[in-house]
Amino acid sequence: MLFRSNHKIENYDLVLDAKFGKKGTASRAEAEERAYAFFTGQMIEDVRKNAHLTQQELAERIGTNKSYISRMEHGLIDPKVSTLYRIASALGMTIELKPL
Repeated sequence: MLFRSNHKIENYDLVLDAKFGKKGTASRAEAEERAYAFFTGQMIEDVRKNAHLTQQELAERIGTNKSYISRMEHGLIDPKVSTLYRIASALGMTIELKPL
């Protein structure tokens, strides 16, 4: 069963399988990449807004333009790792990589 009576999803993998194909397929990998780009953009937007910066101000701090920040925040482009480090630094943050 996929849904409870309160309409909460019990197995989201089944939903993803139906919409994008099984894990490991090209269509599923493409959907996951779009989701990662969107999630990254949303995190950057939240931190930027909490720092009370405009897109223009962040762009100036990292040496790019407002359009790039907008496209990134909307998940239309996936920033390079070096750009993420510049953004983190501009926002007074660090990026930590650690084992799962």
